[in-house]
Amino acid sequence: MKRYISTLALSAALMTTPVLAQENAPTVADAEAFVAKAEKDLFGFSIEGGRVAWINSTYIIDDTDALAAKYGEVGTEKAVQYALEAAKYQAVPGLTAETRRKLDILRGGLVLPAPTREGAAAELATIATRLQSSYGKGKGMLKGQPISGSDIEAEMGASRNPEELKEMWVSWHDNVGQPMGKDYARMVEIANDGATELGFKDVGAMWRSGYDMPADEFATLTDKLWLEVKPLYDELHTFVRGKLNAKYGDAVQAKTGPIRADLLGNMWAQEWGNIYDIVAPAGSGDIGYDIGDLLKAKNLDEIGMVKIGEGFFSSLGFAPLPESFYARSQFLKPRDREVVCHASAWNIDNVDDLRIKMCIKVNSSDFVTIHHELGHNYYQRAYNQQSYLHLNGANDGFHEAIGDAVALSITPEYLVQIGLLDKDKVPSAEKDTGLLLRQAMDKVAFLPFGLLVDKWRWGVFNGSIAPANYNKAWTDLRRQYQGIVPPAERPANAFDPGAKYHIPGNTPYTRYFLARILQFQFYKAACDAAGWKGPLHRCSFYGKKDVGTKLNAMLEMGASKPWPDALEAFTGSREMSGKAMLDYFKPLMDWLKQQNKGQKKGW
Repeated sequence: MKRYISTLALSAALMTTPVLAQENAPTVADAEAFVAKAEKDLFGFSIEGGRVAWINSTYIIDDTDALAAKYGEVGTEKAVQYALEAAKYQAVPGLTAETRRKLDILRGGLVLPAPTREGAAAELATIATRLQSSYGKGKGMLKGQPISGSDIEAEMGASRNPEELKEMWVSWHDNVGQPMGKDYARMVEIANDGATELGFKDVGAMWRSGYDMPADEFATLTDKLWLEVKPLYDELHTFVRGKLNAKYGDAVQAKTGPIRADLLGNMWAQEWGNIYDIVAPAGSGDIGYDIGDLLKAKNLDEIGMVKIGEGFFSSLGFAPLPESFYARSQFLKPRDREVVCHASAWNIDNVDDLRIKMCIKVNSSDFVTIHHELGHNYYQRAYNQQSYLHLNGANDGFHEAIGDAVALSITPEYLVQIGLLDKDKVPSAEKDTGLLLRQAMDKVAFLPFGLLVDKWRWGVFNGSIAPANYNKAWTDLRRQYQGIVPPAERPANAFDPGAKYHIPGNTPYTRYFLARILQFQFYKAACDAAGWKGPLHRCSFYGKKDVGTKLNAMLEMGASKPWPDALEAFTGSREMSGKAMLDYFKPLMDWLKQQNKGQKKGW
């Protein structure tokens, strides 16, 4: 199914699988016939399975759980069957590059591979569905009363009461994460057996091999990218820690060391923009507007917010969204049933049955998220003429980065263009520190979290992190990379990773780290194509159809070429790099260094 919260998403992979014995050596014609058969079958199944998954995500009851588990079982069995069969054709001489690429995709086309032994696929699908539904039904506590997942996220961003923040953080992690621990360990055991059967060392190695390079080289690339941008994060961490200490005092947040996780305005401390009011610098800190307030002043509801996002893509020359998008999407949390509120983008029929699933609130964060999810939808539609196995992004980081690159173009000048902000309210150049700091609180703060989620899973899958140490390893990685600690001592049986959707949802997370890097490369390329001459962070390419034409040339390639080819088509470079991000934030980096003079950095 073609969506971006999926346990069945197909992604390119390179791996070694033993060639299965057969009486007659397979031919090029055999390989091409097999690929055609697989694509036809998977195309049809993805539509039916996508509809079931949509219903389960938007109407969580025992019956839809059972249906989703059944389709998950069938989908897993199909993917395993095709992966094993694809191995027979890898050594066939004379294969075209396209056929070989499709065989590679089939061989690595599972997020959670089940072994072929009887009952394994059913057990794996049942556990995976139970984990995801458990998250969707999860509740935290605020002032002693239950609170839903979407509401607790909003409250974590709004509250400035340390005791309330601690209550919400601890209750969410205890209620949602802790019960998942045993299921998760069993799921890892089954999936690793499946990955081994397909020729991988473990599931983590299989995930890492989906990036047009050997798995170990990809891990090295992510480390290289992190070290490139880490100095910027270190300066931001030092500055924010000092501001939190000034607000809450030593008893809540010490002047040195790690930051208490619940104080950063987000349940997972992955983005810190919600506490911008605490850290905003005097004078330049007040940028004069809040997007949420601007939306409310215009009486814009969730549909109005989505229409604005659509309007940006239309200004680049992309066709309007189909009417079915507005008829079939979930924009609000229903009052009468449980749903998965975590935002996601779907293309049910692999053509133009585009949808987003959100529980939208009228605020700045969801305004940005809408642009992000629509980026998935426009990407999905751009490559809908590709054959089934190429209906995907160049790599999964590309898919995540498109909407984020558009969101970077949500500058004050753009808000004036669309009538949200009065021209005389556009912040002057002296406000740039505030504008950049507000962006960094989300974009830069996210980087180590985006990296460590899969570092933890890679360790779980390869056995270096045993079930008894799941939570300790998670907490240790959070401290090592993010410089944060829980607000309270965690019990030995805690399973705090489960409190983050992408863990029980089995969604690989490195894509989000890559997206944070790639979006700045895409953004700079768009601004260059638009002829922008001012500071990079002030650029908006809204209305620039030449940019849309160049962007579409990359998007419509889908997964038909290795990602360096797609990257080069739009940016002119074949290498992912953090340089564009550092260029964007250079004025802020210089300012942070001045502010942090004499402060102890690190934790």
